[in-house]
Amino acid sequence: MEGFALNSGAIASTVAHDTHNLLVIGTDDEDMALAANHVVEMGGGISVVSSGNVIAELPLPIAGLMSDREVKEVSKSIERIEEAWRSLRCKMVSPLMTMSLLTLTPIPELRITDRGLFDSRKFRLVDLFVD
Repeated sequence: MEGFALNSGAIASTVAHDTHNLLVIGTDDEDMALAANHVVEMGGGISVVSSGNVIAELPLPIAGLMSDREVKEVSKSIERIEEAWRSLRCKMVSPLMTMSLLTLTPIPELRITDRGLFDSRKFRLVDLFVD
């Protein structure tokens, strides 16, 4: 994954258009696994991990997309998630939105789908590895 410029850690989320499958970005296998497993334990949501610790989270137990908590509590969780992105050195303006759109197949170029890497310009799945 390019453009996020993470120097460490991992982010996992079930907010991933259109499939809403679990999506993980990171620099470290252990942090990526912890972030993904933490989201699964919450029943969906967003988890940010650094050096083996969950540093921010937002449980989204309703279909992995919606919260059952008060708006103020959700807002504070989003603020902590944005701070956590910055602590991992991501300078992107809206990394969570960018991450969630990586799986939106109709957007041109390459997209991650549950069936593999999809080239929306050529309208076909492509190999993950280039010879």
